[in-house]
Amino acid sequence: MTTVVILILMIERAFVTLAEGQLHLRRLSPRGARGCPLLLLHASPTSSYFMQGLMRAVNQAGAARDVIAPDTLGNGDSVAPATEHPDIGYFADSMRRMLDALGIEQVDVYGGHTGARIACELAAAHPTRVRRVVLDGIIEYDDDTRRRVVENYAPKVPPDEYGRHLLWAFNFVRDQALYFPYFQRDAEHRLAGAIPDAAILHRATLDVLKAMDTYSKPYIAAFEYRAWTRMPLVRAPVLLLRPETELPVLNAAIAEATKRLPDARVARVAGGDAAKAAAIAGFLDADRP
Repeated sequence: MTTVVILILMIERAFVTLAEGQLHLRRLSPRGARGCPLLLLHASPTSSYFMQGLMRAVNQAGAARDVIAPDTLGNGDSVAPATEHPDIGYFADSMRRMLDALGIEQVDVYGGHTGARIACELAAAHPTRVRRVVLDGIIEYDDDTRRRVVENYAPKVPPDEYGRHLLWAFNFVRDQALYFPYFQRDAEHRLAGAIPDAAILHRATLDVLKAMDTYSKPYIAAFEYRAWTRMPLVRAPVLLLRPETELPVLNAAIAEATKRLPDARVARVAGGDAAKAAAIAGFLDADRP
């Protein structure tokens, strides 16, 4: 009789104390991990909960590495930002301070959407702390679009005695899969992708409800970020992911990003963690023996 042993990579949870309070993170540290740790920065309005599949997929796609996925301040189980109107520079500096607390000198960094802005700024503002960068969905919106999304995209919704804030949170998450921007619900702004299944919508809604008072802060910072101005300061090699399931407006922005970044390349990938992980691992491990 043959015994089959299946090794499951365990993701641990921890807190790091910053000046603002406790920042929550998930960490995957496989036996024999080597090379530069990988920092994964999630999209708004969710948390590192949605990074777990990519954490495992990256390790399965290449050499074992330490992977850290924090909850952005104001999201998930992390404490709120200390200021009322933080910018992306603030969130990037919180990542630097987290690395200091963990005793990590340098990382590779991946970011999706809001996380991509934070990753870009971390590399621009703290070049010695970042070896390589992977950006997944980054753009600088024109002034009119920026104004509309800042004013409408991430409203503050107070608790309601009839529970209408609960319904709002679910519809907020669902409508982001139907329209962009989600508050312009017409044919012109309708997206072609499928609606995520109920379990995913439910979990994303929980993340919004958990951070109802603060989820808007990293969102607004992301929309206000001047990516094109900051990209020329990024000296680390950059991989721009172009998933076939991404918003068309974000994929269209890749051409401009490659002009602004001193050292950039593009990877066309299918949607899903496995395809992204293969591209990420290949890029990060290109110079390994």
